[in-house]
Amino acid sequence: MRDIFLILLLSTGIISTGQAQIDLTYQQPPEPIKSLATAPETPAIMVNPNGDWLALLTRPEMPSIRELSASELRIGGLRINPATNGPSRSRHYTGIVLKRTNGSQEIMVEGLPADPRIENVKWSPDGEKIAFTLTKDSGISLYSFNILSKDLSLMSEDNINDAIGRDPYLWFPDSHRMLYKLVDETRRMPPEENPVPSGPIIQETSGQKAPSRTYQDLLKNKYDEELFSYYTSSQLVLADLEGNTNDLGNVGIVYSISVSPDGDNILVQRIHEPFSYLVPYYRFPLSVEVWDPSGQLVKQIADIPLAEEIPIGFNAVRKGPRSFEWRSDKPADLYWVEALDEGDPSIEVEFRDQLFHLSAPFDTDPQPSIKYTLRYRGITWGNGELALTDEYWWSTRQIITSRFNPDQPEQSKQILFDRSYEDRYNDPGSFQTTWNNQGKEVLMTDRSGKSLYLFGQGASPEGNRPFVDEFNISKASTKRLWRSEAPYYERPVQLMDSKKGILLTYRESKDEPVNVMRRDLKKDRIQQLTDFENPYKALEGVQKQVVQYQREDGLPLKGDLYLPPGYKVEDGRLPVIMWAYPDEFKSKDAAGQVTGSPFQFIRLYYGSPLFWVARGYAVFDDISMPVVGEDDEEPNDTFVPQLVANAQAAIDELVDMGIADRERIAIGGHSYGAFMTANLLAHSDLFAAGIARSGAYNRSLTPFGFQAEERTFWEAPEIYFQMSPFMHADKVNEPILLIHGEADNNSGTFPMQSSRFYNAVKGHGGTARLVVLPNESHGYRSRESILHMLWEMDTWLEKYVKSKGEGVF
Repeated sequence: MRDIFLILLLSTGIISTGQAQIDLTYQQPPEPIKSLATAPETPAIMVNPNGDWLALLTRPEMPSIRELSASELRIGGLRINPATNGPSRSRHYTGIVLKRTNGSQEIMVEGLPADPRIENVKWSPDGEKIAFTLTKDSGISLYSFNILSKDLSLMSEDNINDAIGRDPYLWFPDSHRMLYKLVDETRRMPPEENPVPSGPIIQETSGQKAPSRTYQDLLKNKYDEELFSYYTSSQLVLADLEGNTNDLGNVGIVYSISVSPDGDNILVQRIHEPFSYLVPYYRFPLSVEVWDPSGQLVKQIADIPLAEEIPIGFNAVRKGPRSFEWRSDKPADLYWVEALDEGDPSIEVEFRDQLFHLSAPFDTDPQPSIKYTLRYRGITWGNGELALTDEYWWSTRQIITSRFNPDQPEQSKQILFDRSYEDRYNDPGSFQTTWNNQGKEVLMTDRSGKSLYLFGQGASPEGNRPFVDEFNISKASTKRLWRSEAPYYERPVQLMDSKKGILLTYRESKDEPVNVMRRDLKKDRIQQLTDFENPYKALEGVQKQVVQYQREDGLPLKGDLYLPPGYKVEDGRLPVIMWAYPDEFKSKDAAGQVTGSPFQFIRLYYGSPLFWVARGYAVFDDISMPVVGEDDEEPNDTFVPQLVANAQAAIDELVDMGIADRERIAIGGHSYGAFMTANLLAHSDLFAAGIARSGAYNRSLTPFGFQAEERTFWEAPEIYFQMSPFMHADKVNEPILLIHGEADNNSGTFPMQSSRFYNAVKGHGGTARLVVLPNESHGYRSRESILHMLWEMDTWLEKYVKSKGEGVF
């Protein structure tokens, strides 16, 4: 292995960095790619708690680069628009239409400003009102709409604080009051930065291990701390629908809020100093408090310290209490969990976590509840005799679902399912919930209380076939009530009436976009509630099939193959673009399982490779890229050879089918898929070219783990070296197109990763092009950026794959 010094030398960029700058304005791809990319999106859908109304939320066109270039603060792991005191990169809706699920009535929410930016949509617990925030240039407002009276009420104008991005408001259980975070109206102008430093910036370690993964947008100095406090500080306000308001407590940095089922207590979690320059805001110190509805402190439950020193590992957690929540079926019973292993997965103990609870009036000591042999994952509450809880362990991929009696937890815990969460074929599904009279979600039971209900994806060798099962609690047995049938792909959304068997679903097919259906399972009847049109007319007639094949070691693989309309094998071989994302597995059986469905409607998004089926390419999308490490072996121990074997099998299958020209195949991917792409070009000669978007290529720059790798650089330097295409840039002898957002905030994929890899390839005489999209993050948003990205990809494919001749750059 090469000297580790060389790795570190390269990682600092001490290599030739000369590059040919190309001045180019934003370009647009040819038709039909442009029309497909700008087609309107299907509305989003939200079902109300009663299941009798749908909210259809209209999606907007892509924002302009001008909108994306607005002022932005990147501090404490947040990205804040200082003009609105909200998130700078949130997605919004432009309209709300309400529709009865029996098809009898439709209401449009009117009275909003032109071009509204609607976010944070929430149904009231009684299902009769819908609330949302509306962002304007001057700030964020809060509205409530009453379905019965059709009245639109302005709750707060231009002063909602959504900087933290965690529920800027919530409904009280009575559906008549709302609690929201208000911008501190007593604050003055934002703090100004002093260009003259008052001293150095100093950080110091205590001598204890404090590993930390790479984070973006962290605080850097005292001025950043002042800005963080200025924009995140809120005043909590309680308001009713008549417009009466009451300020609660003092101004502070409110991390989260939740109301007890009886409405008499508010759980408030507030961030406080000292802040950190090493970790994001959600690991800052946190005071966990219970308030009454007047804002008076009832009890401080915990004061959680700064978490800079969480142990490394995927099951590592904070020391002390965490995951606070109200029990949904009790008036005011607060639960949380605490680690019994100091939060360190490397410590061997009988039990990892323990549940605690404390009931109103919160004047006694916390009471212990059940213990967990694995790491706590969550609870679904039912009633005094029934709750379900999950626990899991990363290294073994084990997940356990148990039932227990929350009122008498001693010896009441009973395992219902104990399985590998990689095993999709035997996934029993998720237990369904309903809303109780306090507007809280609890387990859905039949009227006798003897049965629960499970919704599942229904993975099988023939593809996903979603299902609804009835689960007998006492026998722990299931009965199938419904299963998706060909030629449709249909997913359950909500069981509206378990006795009558009324079920809402989303249904689609190869030729029909998703629409909402109302099924009567007893009478075997179906009613279509929406009528969304196909936005991708240019793709009509595209042939889709799920292709199953095998790796050389016998591991089953699959991919979704898309062929141009009317294409037949006798027409000749096609240029191909393959698109993938690697997945790690601990068992070959799980890695070989089939996912997806041959009956799903073709969906496009900005990063999809499917645009090129309309340009005469065969597209092999979502091809299997499993990396398996069984028993004591880790998947990444053989990452590269397994990638190459996966790619070789996919190519051989398409060539054997008579579809692919072995000399005209491109490989591409985004994020970890970009990392895969660069590795395949470095370690094989299977592809004509590659496209790598927003990737990471030098793993010495993410030394405390990445993706599914728990080992640090110092524990496994040979793995980091072998897996880093940067270290093998001299072997990249096929053209590679690198695209990266200039403002990428994803942990590990700093834009520097692409620039350094480009320079490394260039320095060794390789063919590469680096495109940096201004103001774009890990995912791309603006119309100009997305269309230009598509132009870059199309031109690259035409030059180096389809024609393999001289290009236009």
